[in-house]
Amino acid sequence: MGAVFTEFATHDVRFPTSRDLDGSDAMNVDPDYSAAYLVLGTDAGDGLEGHGFVFTIGRGNDVQRAAIEALAPYVLGRAVDAVLEDLGGMWRELVYDAQLRWLGPEKGVMHMAIGAVINALWDLRAKRAGLPLWQLLGELSPEALVDLVDFRYLTDALTRDEALELLRASVPGREERAAALRERGYPAYTTSPGWLGYSDEKLVRLAREAVAAGFRQIKLKVGADVDDDVRRFALARAAVGEDVRIAVDANQRWDVADAVASIERLREFVPWWVEEPTAPDDVLAHAAIRRAVSPVRIATGEHAHSRVLFKQLLQAEAIDVLQLDSTRVAGVNENIAILLLAAKFGVPVCPHAGGVGLCELVQHLSMFDYVAVSATVADRTIEYVDHLHEHFLDPVRIVDGAYAAPAAPGFSAQMRDESILRYTFPGGAEWAEGAAS
Repeated sequence: MGAVFTEFATHDVRFPTSRDLDGSDAMNVDPDYSAAYLVLGTDAGDGLEGHGFVFTIGRGNDVQRAAIEALAPYVLGRAVDAVLEDLGGMWRELVYDAQLRWLGPEKGVMHMAIGAVINALWDLRAKRAGLPLWQLLGELSPEALVDLVDFRYLTDALTRDEALELLRASVPGREERAAALRERGYPAYTTSPGWLGYSDEKLVRLAREAVAAGFRQIKLKVGADVDDDVRRFALARAAVGEDVRIAVDANQRWDVADAVASIERLREFVPWWVEEPTAPDDVLAHAAIRRAVSPVRIATGEHAHSRVLFKQLLQAEAIDVLQLDSTRVAGVNENIAILLLAAKFGVPVCPHAGGVGLCELVQHLSMFDYVAVSATVADRTIEYVDHLHEHFLDPVRIVDGAYAAPAAPGFSAQMRDESILRYTFPGGAEWAEGAAS
């Protein structure tokens, strides 16, 4: 039979980012960046493991970890080769399971838990292949890639044959684009200056430092108070000059009328995009806001729960920028479907990465998109947040405002053992020391 899966271990890993208000915004005022974390082990004897996780902002780990643990029977005892060779089939098995599906369907905590499993399996497959995930995916044939995608509910916008045509059109030049990634990396922007809890002085200092580090775009959080938003945007614009893009993120704070009025107040500072101006799954509201504030761009997607919602956002012409997330949907497979949808509609993908480990993951998805799907980096950029990377074995590297292409095998998802131990909640040393102080 060969090797089988023998380990399915979960961890509740939380980082106390609320102490310095890192990650704070109009809706999430005191987040503790956290990961409901999964390790898959086998009896293959090669020492390789698959690592995956779901990002939360703290107490969400309680339910998210339980959801991941409920999936252990679907993995333990299964033949490793058979599972890894048919990850499209594994995705369908988990997502179509009637008992699991009833809890969604295809959304929410259970769907995200499936994503943790799927991502961990891809991490293991890439490690066994000796390749970083972006390269592994970028070398798959168009036929193999479409076999990973579930086209149910998508065919009114994208059929399997259309996806094949898109992918085949991008085969010429794959090697050259991969070489370009290794040489120049993938464009990045940083949110690090813009957290809502930061002082004006800290905002200005970090904005200037970002430009000095090579970033040509930064992002500010807005939405708590429009007068404060105007003041902070003016400070940021003065700090970085007219040639640096500044995007803003309202984190779902506004109703339609409030969004339109607030964006009009900010228009003079030339926002590159306005992110999540309203409820993240309200397609019609996003479309109404986009029509009202054009040519200001509207972006959303970090809370979009499935490929179906992305399809609707694109069909309704509700967004100018698509922001997929590596752990919100059911893993790599579903994100490939979303990348294909974006390519079909000609909408640039600029992934969300404002959370622990999200930078590490989404770089692979964008780089795969460049190599094998969209074949362009025009108006595309990946969010970068400058904290918590030191806890990963293969952390992101930013060189002159760009993500350096990962070279280590895997999905860059593996945390250091000592970090997991120290930041395990509630018994890890970091939390015990914090409670004592």
